[in-house]
Amino acid sequence: MEVVLDKTYPVAASVDAAWLILANMHELATCMPGAQITEDIDATHFKGAVKVKVGPAVAAFAGSIEIITLDAATRTLKMMGKGADKGGSSASMELTANLVEAASGDKGTCTLVGHAEVIVNGKFAQFGGRMMTSVSDMILLQFADVFSQKAAVQQAALVPVEAVPVAAEAAASVDAGAVPAAAKPAPAAPIVAKEFNALAFAWLMIKNFFAGLFGRKA
Repeated sequence: MEVVLDKTYPVAASVDAAWLILANMHELATCMPGAQITEDIDATHFKGAVKVKVGPAVAAFAGSIEIITLDAATRTLKMMGKGADKGGSSASMELTANLVEAASGDKGTCTLVGHAEVIVNGKFAQFGGRMMTSVSDMILLQFADVFSQKAAVQQAALVPVEAVPVAAEAAASVDAGAVPAAAKPAPAAPIVAKEFNALAFAWLMIKNFFAGLFGRKA
């Protein structure tokens, strides 16, 4: 079964800051719920894993990632990911993502544009295209939210030291040539996407279905 997705998401950071996340496979992987890089084979090939929680059970996919294109000039990433679980299910995804400057001219924001072609085989294909699209939408929403948060942290780190105001009395106490302590960005806690719970999502869909059904009858 194949699912094709075309999405755009706002990013609360400049294209330069967002590119630092998009071009870093380790940072990018932690934006995806339950995903991680487990091994660097070389600069363009990686091994990874994805976990999806279904109630008390956990479906674990192990696979590989290949970076096909990484173009800083156009801020474009194209990659191929393949994986399989112990139950015989498999999935592959070809993803193209690029960053576009805000149409409003706001240098502090940009847009993440993505096109993905996902092929799923095995038990997960039994859910059908509509369910798979809904699940993918939910996963990608969380991905985009974490991506934006990470990019915002990078944006703050890119602010020149001179742009950070320092009190006159504090500045007077700083040795010549030293960087004021107040000008250093505070270390941020790692931002990682939460594990995706497919059962909770399915239950939410069921509740929404009945809510809509009775609402229409009313």
